[in-house]
Amino acid sequence: MAHINLLPWREERRQERQQQFMVALVAGVIFAVAILYGAILFADDLLEKQQARNNYLKTEISKLDIKIREIKTLEEERARLIARMQVIQQLQLSRPKVVKVFDALVRTVPEGIHLDKVTRQGSSLTFNGVAQSNARVSVFMTEIDENPEFGESKLRVIQRTSTNDNAIRKFTLAVPESKPKTEEEEL
Repeated sequence: MAHINLLPWREERRQERQQQFMVALVAGVIFAVAILYGAILFADDLLEKQQARNNYLKTEISKLDIKIREIKTLEEERARLIARMQVIQQLQLSRPKVVKVFDALVRTVPEGIHLDKVTRQGSSLTFNGVAQSNARVSVFMTEIDENPEFGESKLRVIQRTSTNDNAIRKFTLAVPESKPKTEEEEL
């Protein structure tokens, strides 16, 4: 019988399998490295895109901050202009007030009273005058209280002085002015 040696065939087959295994292992490692490299590139790309978005948002935020500062300065300027307009409007409303006060004063001073001095401090008037009697001062105060141009009158001083003819009364009367009416109140 002939002897057949199967060892070299098995040995060759084992080496072939080992080579295939090594090739598969190397291919698997290369494939894994390629996938890992692709994942890293994908992650870097996502990071770059996010960084670009962040930079864009930062520039837009800085632009908006500048606009907000401009708006604040415009609001401050608007507030100053409104305050000026209100002062001008108050001056416009109070301009005819002096004329109305003097016209009302002429109409309220009864006979027997002579005003020596009229002083104004702010919106308060002080009348210094002479009257023939206390009743005339009382009538004058009543007339002032009923007039819409004046507030409630307050008698500060009344002194009786004698002259050769009759006794006269010197008085000091304080009266606040009424506030000027706005256009809405007049309608």
